[in-house]
Amino acid sequence: MSVLNAERIKLTSTKSPIWCSLIAVVVSVGFAAILAWGYSELESSGEGSMGEFSVASTQAGAGAFGSMLVMIMAALAVTTEYRFSVIRTTFQAVPRRTHVIGGKALLLAAIAAVLGLVVALLSLFVAQAISGESLSIGDGSNARELFGIPIYYALLAVLAVGVGTLIRQSAGAISLLLLWPLVIESLLTLIPKVGKYFAEFGPFNNMSYFLGQDGGVDFYWGPWGALLYFAAFVAIVFGASLFVVNKRDA
Repeated sequence: MSVLNAERIKLTSTKSPIWCSLIAVVVSVGFAAILAWGYSELESSGEGSMGEFSVASTQAGAGAFGSMLVMIMAALAVTTEYRFSVIRTTFQAVPRRTHVIGGKALLLAAIAAVLGLVVALLSLFVAQAISGESLSIGDGSNARELFGIPIYYALLAVLAVGVGTLIRQSAGAISLLLLWPLVIESLLTLIPKVGKYFAEFGPFNNMSYFLGQDGGVDFYWGPWGALLYFAAFVAIVFGASLFVVNKRDA
């Protein structure tokens, strides 16, 4: 408990978590508002259609853009301590390094989950208000697509803590975290003959599938299996970070 309290004090003493959270809300909700406005305009004019208005579409901004801010926030919580050598003092105070990194991941996952819930609900309500459409959370996969956002954010926070612990440099950690879903997985799918396997087994592709965006990929399992696959990927990365942090000097 003392480790969590110490991590909470360190986290609240900097402005980056606040800014990352605020930007995540603004960008995610703003994207939902723009999509809803576009949908409403096209439907009212009769000139075309943006497709089905769904819970998944209202959460597109949260899944694509808000998630990036969560990873940045969590990664900086680790790499900033390495940059200013605060981590050495922390490890001296708490020799069990697993407790330090684990406590940091747990706290950030909780914060990210709350942030994800706020973002998801605001995106849904704003999109419905602008479009004039009504969506029932209890229909079909709507609940999964809505409440999957806080689950996604919590897992991303743990992943970012793990990557930050492994790389220890802000630029490197953030670059990898952002490039992997945006560029690396997309490029790997273009490789002849084996590209489809990268699409089916890409961790972030699987999480997108869980959130209702399958991208036309025929996955080997259902949405919940995709969530478990992504969670296993996060667990492996985080487990590797715990192993490494206990083996090398701070």
